[in-house]
Amino acid sequence: MRIAIISDIHGNLEALKTTLNDIRRRNVDKIICLGDIIAKGHHPKECLELIRKNCDIIIQGNCDKVFSTGIFYGEPTEIDKKRLQWNQSFLTESDKAFLSSLPFYYEFYMSGSLVRLFHATPVSDHTAVILQDNFETKYNMFLPSKFIVSDKIADIVIYGHIHHQYMDRLYNRTLINAGSVGNSFDVIRNPKKDANVLETTKAYYLIIEGKYGSTTYTDDISYQFIKLPYNIEKELEDVDKNLEKENYEFEIKNGMYRDMKKINTNFEKMGIDTSKI
Repeated sequence: MRIAIISDIHGNLEALKTTLNDIRRRNVDKIICLGDIIAKGHHPKECLELIRKNCDIIIQGNCDKVFSTGIFYGEPTEIDKKRLQWNQSFLTESDKAFLSSLPFYYEFYMSGSLVRLFHATPVSDHTAVILQDNFETKYNMFLPSKFIVSDKIADIVIYGHIHHQYMDRLYNRTLINAGSVGNSFDVIRNPKKDANVLETTKAYYLIIEGKYGSTTYTDDISYQFIKLPYNIEKELEDVDKNLEKENYEFEIKNGMYRDMKKINTNFEKMGIDTSKI
């Protein structure tokens, strides 16, 4: 079975349509979405409808939860409140109920490996685990938690949330980030070292292929990382309708998070000297 795994659409309709068209072309059997369908882009309703129509499994992202329920992780700022009101203006009560009831995770066996998928981590839907994190932090990604019914340690973990695609191997296990369809960026940036920004400003997703449901190691398993160019200018044609148009346009055109100071502060907490990046 070939399973496409998409994540972090963030209301980017052009990126999502391009991705779904590519998935159809590749004869994929199943599509799983790792969440964050809405927020940021100005087509949340259209993206939600396409995800519901095309995806077999949909996991809840932090933005899906916050902007459907209005429950923030801390005290919301005035900007947070405006973002909430703006996003909810596109959604029906049925839409909000759907988003707020999505599952935290999904898992299955493939070619002998236990594959577990969630939005961010096994214990949180809004904590960022990145390539530069230490081994212990990454190992914890494979462990069960109070949010996961299974008591098994996963062999393969696939997640989203951080908006940049990578794969790592540790302790005979595989950790994969599927990347972002609609809001891809890199956190390691330096204007003197950066390649062409078009290397990043694409729609990213993953295909995993193997014997679905098999608990024996007699079959192969493979991963295919895909990044697709999409029409950014078309996506921005009606950007004036977007409450946060400057930030949204900056991110999808530059492949860079809107608040790099926050990114650098997190690196410094990890003991990484950002002046040497």
